[in-house]
This record gives sequence, structure tokens and C-alpha cells, in this order.
Amino acid sequence: MTENFKSGFVTIVGRPNVGKSTFMNRVIGEKIAIMSDKPQTTRNKIQGVMTDKESQIIFIDTPGIHKPKHKLGDYMVNVAENTLNEVDAVLFMINAEEGYGRGDQFIIDRLQRVDQPVFLIINKIDQVHPDDLLPLIDQYKEMLDFEEIIPISALEGNNVNHLIGVLKDHLPEGPQFYPEDQITDHPERFVISEFIREKVLHLTREEIPHSIAVVIEGIEPRNEHDKVQIQAAIIVERKSQKGIIIGKQGSMLKEIGKRARRDIESLLGSKVYLELWVKVQKDWRNKQIQLSDFGYREDEY
Repeated sequence: MTENFKSGFVTIVGRPNVGKSTFMNRVIGEKIAIMSDKPQTTRNKIQGVMTDKESQIIFIDTPGIHKPKHKLGDYMVNVAENTLNEVDAVLFMINAEEGYGRGDQFIIDRLQRVDQPVFLIINKIDQVHPDDLLPLIDQYKEMLDFEEIIPISALEGNNVNHLIGVLKDHLPEGPQFYPEDQITDHPERFVISEFIREKVLHLTREEIPHSIAVVIEGIEPRNEHDKVQIQAAIIVERKSQKGIIIGKQGSMLKEIGKRARRDIESLLGSKVYLELWVKVQKDWRNKQIQLSDFGYREDEY
């Protein structure tokens, strides 16, 4: 650790599906946040820790701020909004390809009340012509006095190092909060459940993705076959959804398990035996007791 070591917390906010989790995984260098082309993929605050010799930046990837339709939605928006005044800087991320859209003003109105520096991050610049960026920059400049406006591509890595350098310049001198080899503050159970949920998001369509939760019901250390045993339940709201998740002769559940196991083995550095089953909990997204049981606790935002 050098003299004048800098450290701080940076939250990433934006509409759903602007690339917040992709950015987080890019800067951390490992996959800790799940990625999907479906909105509202992230449900909890996910802290990713980036440490080098000069600094430690703790990034908080928040759920996309959107108009809630159920108690789970209320929880997600509260999580995002309550991080704004607890951090050293805010990254407001937008999608260069989509430009200004419904929901941006909702976020900007909340950013007006934030004392910390707010950076406008224009993501997905690899998807647009450079000439299209200037009108977008001018448009957003009128809406808020941003500390700086930085175009990036989280997917390709364009300008991401520049953004990190800018953040380091703005962070205060401070301690190293986490060991240098730690990349997230979430327990392994949380990350494993997110990996499983990601595979359901990738493999299913329509209403299924947002109707599921994943609960890790058991993790046992390596057995005589040198495998970690994991039992997990995929929670759905209706019997018809259970049938879709299981698939014909169990084919969908088998594919979910196969894909999730790869990520889990990479995370744990060990072979894994993953046992999945599906449970129906009717209308769980609107029942506070079940939200709490599944990890969405009001006292945690």
C-alpha cells in the first residue's frame, strides 16, 4: 500500500439494462454480477472491490431505477435510491444507443438532491457512430451539472481505464477496507444463487425471468469424489412456470444446471455437484415475509 492511498465507494445508477453489471465485471476482472438482456436483472446491491497499489474502489451495482409494479420492485428501487448519499461518487450510466428515455428524468430528479459528484457515463459507444455522441452530450448537459461526462464501452473496454483514473483523482485518501484479493463483499451463497438465476434469465422468455428467485438450501464441502455438493431451489409463482423451468423430461432444468455449474466451479475452484429443484410459492413478489426469506430484506437498504 502506497503513501497517499485512496479509497472510496462509488455507486452505479441508471435505467435497467444500460450495462451496469457488464461495467462492474469489466473493472473487477471477474464475473460477480449477473448479466442479461432483460431489464431489472440486478435485485440487490452488489459490491465489487477493485484494488491496486494506489487505491481501492468499492463499486456498488444497484438495481435499475424503474416504476415499481410489486413489493419486489419497491425493494429494488429503494435499494438503488438509498445508496446515493452513502458514497463518494455516483456514476449515472446511460445507453448511447437508446439515448434519453423514459425513466431518465425520474433518476435525474433524484440526483439533483445528491451532494456527491455525479459523473455521466455514456455506455455502449461501440454501438453508435461517434458523431451521434455530441448531441447526446449536449442534451444531458442541460439536465444536470455533471462533474464530468465520459463515454465508454463496458463490453469492449473502450475508455474504461480513463474513467478509473478520473475516479481515483476524485477519491479521498483513506484506508484499504478489504483485503487486496477480495473482489466482493457478498458471501459465496449469494453469488452462486445469482449464477443460477442468470441461467434461467438466459434460457426462458415472457414472464418467467422476473417471477423467479433462487434459494441455496445447502452447501457441503468436498466429498470423497472431490466435489462440493450444492442444493438449490428455484422459486416460481405458478404451476405452469414450474413446468417451463423443468422442461420436457427435465431438459430445461438440466441445461440450467449444466450452465450454472461451469460458473460456480470457476468461482469455487473446485468440481461441483449441483442439485436443482423447482418450488411454487404463489405471488411471492408481493409477500414481505417471502421476500425476506429469499434475501430481499427491508432492513438491508
